[in-house]
Amino acid sequence: MGKRAGLGSVGFAVVAALAAACSSTVGGSGQAVGGGGSPSAGAADLSAVLHKDITVRNHVTGHVDYPDSPPLGGNHNPVWADCTGTVYTRPVANENAVHSLEHGAVWVTYRPGLDATGLTALEALVNGHDYTMMSPYPGLDHAVSVQSWGYQLKTDDATDPRIKLFIGTYRQNPKTTPEYGASCVNPDFPGA
Repeated sequence: MGKRAGLGSVGFAVVAALAAACSSTVGGSGQAVGGGGSPSAGAADLSAVLHKDITVRNHVTGHVDYPDSPPLGGNHNPVWADCTGTVYTRPVANENAVHSLEHGAVWVTYRPGLDATGLTALEALVNGHDYTMMSPYPGLDHAVSVQSWGYQLKTDDATDPRIKLFIGTYRQNPKTTPEYGASCVNPDFPGA
């Protein structure tokens, strides 16, 4: 298990900039954060991050039909997936992963068959870092999708610098985490 890390001064600056952008550009219908467009060469930005206001977050049993794949919030299973920098080799049920998002985790998902270089790059961002988890996600429409509660970034490049920026911005973010401070430890979760 890794050491719990907070946002550094750069992370807070990014959060402040995103908060300003969100207040004027993001609605509940699901829009990209920021002014749109693509990041300039060599620079990482989060203008392509999808944001949705998630209004329901009840504990339920059974399957949940989520409007997004992978999901970025909503009703979820009462049991959360261990998110202490856990790298899963098998898919994690959406309902358990969404509960982890509610606790402030960032869930890194990848399309099965991702090359070894991509897997190594993603594992370095997750393995041993509290409030993160990683798993394969069959049927993913991009090579990589990164989720936190209400936010999602998809990319076809596992070494995209925006992935690291996303994790640093949204992991255990007190402004976006519904249950800020809740535990991510669940050693009894299968595969943990």
